[in-house]
Amino acid sequence: MVKIAPSILAANFMCLEKELLDIEFAGADLIHFDVMDGHFVPNITFGPMILHQAKKKCGLAFDVHLMVNDPIKFIPWYAEAKPDIITFHLEATLNPEKEIELIKSFGIKVGISIKPETDVEVLDNFIDVVDLILIMSVNPGFGGQKFNHSAIDKIKYLKEKTKNTKTLIEVDGGINMETAKLCIDAGADILVAGSAIFGSNNYADSIRQIKGE
Repeated sequence: MVKIAPSILAANFMCLEKELLDIEFAGADLIHFDVMDGHFVPNITFGPMILHQAKKKCGLAFDVHLMVNDPIKFIPWYAEAKPDIITFHLEATLNPEKEIELIKSFGIKVGISIKPETDVEVLDNFIDVVDLILIMSVNPGFGGQKFNHSAIDKIKYLKEKTKNTKTLIEVDGGINMETAKLCIDAGADILVAGSAIFGSNNYADSIRQIKGE
């Protein structure tokens, strides 16, 4: 069964604690925590202190998605909060092996991500050494964008490549009831959804519908 990771980028920050509790009660599987530095992407979001506080209020697993330049500098800050996964962008580093090794040194699972324009084959050398591959189906930086259907072929490619591994495939961007089905059918394990959940009147119903239940 596919897992749903609501992106708190789409939550109401005036009542973030309530949003976290509501999304946990609604049946979310993990929380997607977008970190943006204003350089790798044209937006700025959450510092590590917010992650620390959010983890105190929510019992779900946290997937920290670093959309930042030079992620090696950011990893120790966010690792202190002990998230379950730290995901960084392949495009943001010249030596991704260093980021992978550093994340693992904290006892945290490793995710690696690529933008829509990046060829999926660049991930071939990392499939056996990371725990999660995140396919961006929109350009990273802002919520509410339309789904880029090139992600479907990437998911299918990775599903074949990872069939003898424990590596999970996650998809982020433009996920709704229709695009979720395409991703699930292609082989995705985790779907990140923002406005499709937080913009709805019933979080639990939205999560069930995205899962196809």
